[in-house]
Amino acid sequence: MGCEYQTRIRIFTKKLTMLGLKLATDPRWATIAESNIEEILTDHAWCEQKAATNAITIITLNSEHTDLVTDLLILAQEELQHFEMVHNIIKARGYKLGRERKDSYVNELFKFIIKGGNRQQSFIDRLLFSAMIEARSCERFKLLSERIKDSELSKFYHDLMISEAGHYTTFIGFARKYGKDINVDKRWKELIEFEGDIIKSYGKSETIHG
Repeated sequence: MGCEYQTRIRIFTKKLTMLGLKLATDPRWATIAESNIEEILTDHAWCEQKAATNAITIITLNSEHTDLVTDLLILAQEELQHFEMVHNIIKARGYKLGRERKDSYVNELFKFIIKGGNRQQSFIDRLLFSAMIEARSCERFKLLSERIKDSELSKFYHDLMISEAGHYTTFIGFARKYGKDINVDKRWKELIEFEGDIIKSYGKSETIHG
């Protein structure tokens, strides 16, 4: 088990360096998040639900790709499992799952997707959009795991950041596979720049992307 765990950590570390996010989150965000655990958990739970829904939407729009359907079904199930795990923590702490929270960051990021373009361009942009959300979530989970004093949540977010790195790899891998007529790496760099400008306004509230 020890060797397997260390292998997972090495793989995760390699993936993390590949994320290439333009702007890191201010470490003080973790303190803000920990100041209202119930709120961060509720927001996190809904983030996982939305991630599962996003994966199903991509499947629905691109169901001719058998390998994508297979892998994104697994990914959606993992996101729902994470939703359940967060909800279990909420219940164990005597909290209640609040109403769904608006994710302004994701809504702004969604503007990157070219509207009215051809089907392949929209498909690739949606995959890159999804990869970016996973990348930023991974970075936020890493920060929480390192900074918060709550030992249970520190370990929880450490484990989840590894999962998010895997999801990032899945999305960007399919973008490169099915974007042969598109310069995917160039488009990804454009998204990194786009996200870098957006994230400057965030990191100030007790939400996963806030």
